[in-house]
Amino acid sequence: MSQKMKYAAALAALVVAGEWSAAEATEGYFQHGYGIRQKALAGAGVADSTDAMALSVNPAGMIHVGRQFQGSLSLFSPRRSFTGSGGPGFTPSGEVESGSEYFPVPAFAYSHPLANGDVISFAAFGNGGMNTSYGATANPACVSPPLPASNGVFCGGSTGVNLNQMFLTAGYAHAVNDQFAIGIAPVFAIQGFEASGLSAFAYNALAQPLTVNPAALTNNATDYSTGFGLRLGAEIALSDTFRIGLAYQTKLNMSEFDDYEGLFEGGGDFDIPANYTIGMALDVSENVTVMFDYRHIDYSGVGAVGNSPMTPAQFGSDGGPGFGWEDVDAYKFGVEWVANDQWTWRAGVAMNNNPIGSDDVTLNTLAPGVQEQHFTGGFAYQADERNRIEFSILYSPEATVSGIEVTPAGPNPGHEIELSMHQFDIGFGWTYSFGG
Repeated sequence: MSQKMKYAAALAALVVAGEWSAAEATEGYFQHGYGIRQKALAGAGVADSTDAMALSVNPAGMIHVGRQFQGSLSLFSPRRSFTGSGGPGFTPSGEVESGSEYFPVPAFAYSHPLANGDVISFAAFGNGGMNTSYGATANPACVSPPLPASNGVFCGGSTGVNLNQMFLTAGYAHAVNDQFAIGIAPVFAIQGFEASGLSAFAYNALAQPLTVNPAALTNNATDYSTGFGLRLGAEIALSDTFRIGLAYQTKLNMSEFDDYEGLFEGGGDFDIPANYTIGMALDVSENVTVMFDYRHIDYSGVGAVGNSPMTPAQFGSDGGPGFGWEDVDAYKFGVEWVANDQWTWRAGVAMNNNPIGSDDVTLNTLAPGVQEQHFTGGFAYQADERNRIEFSILYSPEATVSGIEVTPAGPNPGHEIELSMHQFDIGFGWTYSFGG
């Protein structure tokens, strides 16, 4: 397939799936949950699947769902900024805020039981992404020439990145017996990426290249990448009221971003990291279920994300610099109360470590995924036998990380950068149960 045909196929799939964007999601650049129920429960529920969007977490749980269509739309609002302080720096002093504060995030799913009791299902949803959009802010350090521009975060004018990821997946669930179900779901992923304002990282003060390809480092519009992986799941009922769930998604091996082979390690390689979830669900009464999940995201297994920005190699080279992200461990607690035949109430809290260390703040002004706490709630309203309306809300309080600036010429201990972000998310969904 030619490059133009690949782009056309990617764009067509995205149009079918709807507008997609997630900006800085809540666990690094992964969403805390995908369907409205998951979002309201802080992402918990790997052992308690009740709707078609559960395919995004544990394909085994689809065995309980029945024939159902589900669609949702969330409005995600991350507020990102950084603050420079101390002596003169390569980056600006004072607070610099990122624009683009509102992002629509759609999701769709369908499940269909077969005559033998097994279930097939399909889903499309945004995995997450990174986005920053800094204007051509005034920067006294930018003396042009020889720097690319006389303003901007990195003396390159308007600066930022935009990474979006869409998953398209099909699942098959099989009940081994009344207590044990397994599931498998091949995953096709599409991602788009654009970077701007990074020209100052092309050469050092001696005009030596800092990248394997200065022409493929920045300002090349949006490039697309596609790839495949696999999600596996199991759900085990240890009693009538207690279940455990396990799910694993392989690393998705993606095609390279050719237009950014001078930025990402390995000549434009940007895979989607492997992750796994282990959880439990306990029915504490006939109407109340509590859930606890643990999720691990292997960011360090993707060089473009996990390699240190201080790696003594050119950008884009094999084993070259990345964003320096550590693996994320997330702990999620959710509770669901079925108040009556019409109303169900949900709440959750999730905690995870910040993947960005103090040594890596400079490059991560582009990707300040520092969030650590997430508080959620929501409800479902059963309008009639077939139609259910759902709502979710998330607040993630401000999180920060600070460290010294690292310029293309090396560390600058006299200038400190503090990354900061807080987030809001509100979501609405509709579920149609076919019955029969």
